[in-house]
Amino acid sequence: MVKVKNLYKRFGKVEVLKGINLELTGGKVSAILGPNGSGKTTLIKAVLGLVIPTSGEILVKGENVRKSWSYRKYIGYMPQIAVFPENLTLKELINMLIDIRKEGYNPNIKEEIVNGFKLEKYMDKKLKTLSGGTKQKVSALITFMFDPEIYFLDEPTVGLDPISSSFLKDKIREQVERGRLVVLTSHIMSEVEEIADDIVFLLEGQIYVQGKVEEIIQQAGERNLERAIAKLMEKSYNA
Repeated sequence: MVKVKNLYKRFGKVEVLKGINLELTGGKVSAILGPNGSGKTTLIKAVLGLVIPTSGEILVKGENVRKSWSYRKYIGYMPQIAVFPENLTLKELINMLIDIRKEGYNPNIKEEIVNGFKLEKYMDKKLKTLSGGTKQKVSALITFMFDPEIYFLDEPTVGLDPISSSFLKDKIREQVERGRLVVLTSHIMSEVEEIADDIVFLLEGQIYVQGKVEEIIQQAGERNLERAIAKLMEKSYNA
C-alpha cells in the first residue's frame, strides 16, 4: 500500500532521512519507532505530503505522492495533538468535515465511535471547552469515520482513560482484520507490543532494525519489547 524508495530529506545542512527503503502492506499494524530526531516524523509527513523529499519516491497505492494529491483520500491521519476551530461545536465540526470531504464517510462507523467514546453529550459543546482527552477522542472519530484504507496514528492513546484506550485498540485491530494498513507511532512500548505486528526502528535517518515484534524481542534475548528496544538503543550508542 505504501512504498518508499531511496528517500532522502535535507533541511539546510542537516540530512534527516538517508536513503529510506520501505514497503508497508495492508492487513497489519506497522509501528515506526525511534528516538527523538531519528526521522520518523519527517518520514510520516513526507508520505502525507506535508514535507517534500529532497530525492526519492513515495508511492501510495501505486500513486506517486509528488505528482498527485488525490491519494490522500485513502489516508486517515490522527496527529498527536489535533488543533480544531475552537469556536465550533463538535457537531458543527463533524458536519463541516462531512460537507468538505464527503467521499468515504460512513455514518455507521461514526455512530459506533461516538457511542464507544461517549461523545454524544459533547455534541453541542464548543471545542475550546473540551479536555485534552476528549479532543483526542474527537481526533480518533474524525480519522475513523471516513473509513480510510490507510491509517497514520501518532501516539493515538495519549490522554485516553483505560476504557477509551482499550476501545480504540479494538477499533485498530478491526481495521487490520478488514485488510487495512495501520501505521502507528508510540513511545509506549507495551502498547506497541500489544497491537503492532511489525516494527521499523529508525536511527539517525536510517532503518536500523526492521521485523516482526516477537522476532525482535527474541533476537535481543529480552522478555518484552521495551527491554529489547532499550538494548538496541544502547548498542547503537556504544557503537
